[in-house]
Amino acid sequence: MKNSIAPYQLGFSATHQEGEFDGLPVQGTIPQWLRGSLIRTGPGTLEVGKQSYHHWFDGLAMLRKFSFENGKVSFANRFLESQAYQEAKAKGKISRGEFGTTARHSLWERLSDPLPRLTDNATVNITMQGDRVASVTESPFPIVFDPETLRTIEQFSYHDRVPGQITTAHPHYDFKEDALYSYLTNLVPTCSYSLYRMNLHSNQRELVGSIPVKRPAYMHTFAMTEHYIVLVEFPLLLNRLSLMLSGKPYIENYEWKPEQGTRFLVISKDEGKVVHAAKSEAFFGFHHVNAFEQEDEIVVDLIAYSNSSVIQSLYLETLLHHPMQAIGAGELRRYHVSLNQSIAEYEVLTSEPLELPRINYQRCNTHSYQFAYGVGNSRPGNFIDQLVKVDVQNKTTEIWRSLDCYPGEPVFVAAPNATLEDEGVVLSVVLNAQKENSFLLVLDAQSWRELARVQLSYHLTFDFHGQYFDPTASTQHLHR
Repeated sequence: MKNSIAPYQLGFSATHQEGEFDGLPVQGTIPQWLRGSLIRTGPGTLEVGKQSYHHWFDGLAMLRKFSFENGKVSFANRFLESQAYQEAKAKGKISRGEFGTTARHSLWERLSDPLPRLTDNATVNITMQGDRVASVTESPFPIVFDPETLRTIEQFSYHDRVPGQITTAHPHYDFKEDALYSYLTNLVPTCSYSLYRMNLHSNQRELVGSIPVKRPAYMHTFAMTEHYIVLVEFPLLLNRLSLMLSGKPYIENYEWKPEQGTRFLVISKDEGKVVHAAKSEAFFGFHHVNAFEQEDEIVVDLIAYSNSSVIQSLYLETLLHHPMQAIGAGELRRYHVSLNQSIAEYEVLTSEPLELPRINYQRCNTHSYQFAYGVGNSRPGNFIDQLVKVDVQNKTTEIWRSLDCYPGEPVFVAAPNATLEDEGVVLSVVLNAQKENSFLLVLDAQSWRELARVQLSYHLTFDFHGQYFDPTASTQHLHR
């Protein structure tokens, strides 16, 4: 088949501008009550010198911030000056291996550095670490930055020794405990999942439990209910020997083993022990949507793929030159994990493809809910070209789509004193491929009506996740 050029390819080219810009042009009206900042992270460039990163997940992190006050919007963006960024700039080449790109090319480099140096290129999500704002990735090295100036400050320092070398960039927040929950995958000397709890105002993690495992699974996120942590072990399993000796990029040391099926591990938050395990057919996923307890079962909503080929489809070679093979979104499934049965079964909540899901997190996480928001794609080969609102109770959808426009993750912001779950706005950074710039889209979350577009004079590289910071809130409760 003849290669084609992706219509969205500009979104995978570098954002060269850095700076602060006040009084951005607004088409439409920004709600007066919107006072705060949307801060996001993602690749700012996918090249260093003459070298190119291979995977969308690999580029050097850039912070972006849209700030709102009295219906006006300002913008700032700045590269995150991690050690990986500083080394790359100093050497003029890729210095640390990333998700799909290796920095250990020769046999000597592999022998002298048997375990790949962990990157601190925090390009995945924004979280609170203790009382500090940080950009994070899947290695346990959050990078603290100033949320006002976006200036990089330092690597976050944990005051503990919870074991593990791989983590998730999507921790969960327990509002009753005022604590963060997450986990680390430990690879030495034996493999295990280290579950931990950390008070919001602390630097010290408390080990909740350690779950031994023969071959760790690649899990980008996890689920949490009122009483349980749920790890969904997809059959994409790590080969430790390959990780040490092959010289392959990190993710290419995982092997797809569909014959093992997918395992749901239900772990007590109090005791840190597996209280139930259930299996389902083999499938893969990046993102959970929500989970909650319902009588004698746990409901787990997530975005599913039939296998792990979605990872391969997000290499830049495919995204840019073989768009018909790119996979932009998956299937929104609800798994029913009965605490009395060993089999987990699912139902499909919408026929619309979905990814990068968000909910009204503070109100709905760990509880039954009605609305999920995400990106989707209207046709093969066009990657992510629409925003989707799903009513998971009535199984209906609302779609936002605009010609030659490619939206990013929708972030829900609740209106002050809101009484309804979807009372607020949804914010999404959108690439306009025709005009070759990006804009911030503001949607009314209830009516799904477009309220405003905030225009930038240049484009932003496609990013991943971000958070809205409300200066009037006593604490910042962030999405997982």
